[in-house]
Amino acid sequence: MAPYEALYGRKYRTPLYWIELIENQIHGVDLVKEAEEKVKVIRNCLKAASNKQKSYADLRRKEIKLEVGDKYRSDPSHVIKPTEVEILPNMTYSEDLVKILAREVKQQRNKSIPLVKVLW
Repeated sequence: MAPYEALYGRKYRTPLYWIELIENQIHGVDLVKEAEEKVKVIRNCLKAASNKQKSYADLRRKEIKLEVGDKYRSDPSHVIKPTEVEILPNMTYSEDLVKILAREVKQQRNKSIPLVKVLW
């Protein structure tokens, strides 16, 4: 007699055999139907969650109403002037520093990091 049987009065069962025998008898069509039902439940839960998120997003959205005949008023500040960029043979380009705008040192526990804000 094994020590486990002597202590507990029954044979030792590994976690592989903890499933009821009835569940092992599900085959074929029943298994597919059960899986489809579980997928439907999960899909409905996800749809409900996304609808809830959408309703919150819709409250924040402002509608823009445009009509036929609305015209864009040009503004010279909206125009971006093209700049010449010289591309090197290895498909890179160099940017030149124009001005240093700000300097600061960020302190962490064990080290300090110098930060520089640069206008290119």
